[in-house]
Amino acid sequence: MDPVAFKIYGMDIRWYGIIMAFAILTGMVLALREAKRQGIEENTMLDLFLITVPMAIIGARAYYVIFNWSYYQGDFSKIVNTRLGGMAIHGAVIAGILAGYYFCRNKKLNFWKMADIAAPSIILGQAIGRWGNFINQEAYGSPTSLPWAITVNGVGVHPTFLYESIWNIGVFIYLWSIRKKKVYEGELIIKYCIFYSLGRLWIEGLRTDSLMLGPLKAAQVLSLVLIVGGLVAHKYFRDWELDKGWAKKIKRTANIYNNAAVSAKKSKKGTK
Repeated sequence: MDPVAFKIYGMDIRWYGIIMAFAILTGMVLALREAKRQGIEENTMLDLFLITVPMAIIGARAYYVIFNWSYYQGDFSKIVNTRLGGMAIHGAVIAGILAGYYFCRNKKLNFWKMADIAAPSIILGQAIGRWGNFINQEAYGSPTSLPWAITVNGVGVHPTFLYESIWNIGVFIYLWSIRKKKVYEGELIIKYCIFYSLGRLWIEGLRTDSLMLGPLKAAQVLSLVLIVGGLVAHKYFRDWELDKGWAKKIKRTANIYNNAAVSAKKSKKGTK
């Protein structure tokens, strides 16, 4: 498939950019809908997008360039030319979360609540965005003879972009289904980190174009960190919230008995 969708005044408009723009727009619309349900003003969300989306794009590119520095070193034109691909979702997520944290702190908003609103949108955007890799003939896996293999340079390979897209859709469905039943603020973004990373850990093992951290695949190392960190954070915040719930019940019960004792004491005095 031709990676160029059409031309405007001689400039190539690539499918990769169109798909990424659609992924971002879809995520924004979904987040606005969820924010409205939770009583967050639309203008607040739009201000958040104006900060996090550009920072996520910069982070995605910076992450990729850092891990391919030998190729980009000394050539600024290559660094800023994103039309040929070269973005890393981990860089986008890290930069986007940091920008979101700064925004929430500055506006005195609950960061974990805002992150939960964004979590389903992030994973859905990733599911859509992976198809940009297909158009660019990148992010594919090792050779395979499986029936669903795709052909790249005459060789059948794992369609790892498809594996991740399907996995991400599953994670989105799960997060969307529990958003009204979460136990604590931050549960969705933490579970996003856990479940996305579980899929990425496996899928990255099939890829042949991974960013490397010494002898290790960077995405797998970061995925392991996010899985372990996410599980620890989930247990801590969940136990804290449940303990707080029990504390409230104990206090409420104690108040009931205390009020009953006071009433009984007053009643006893009144009968003398």
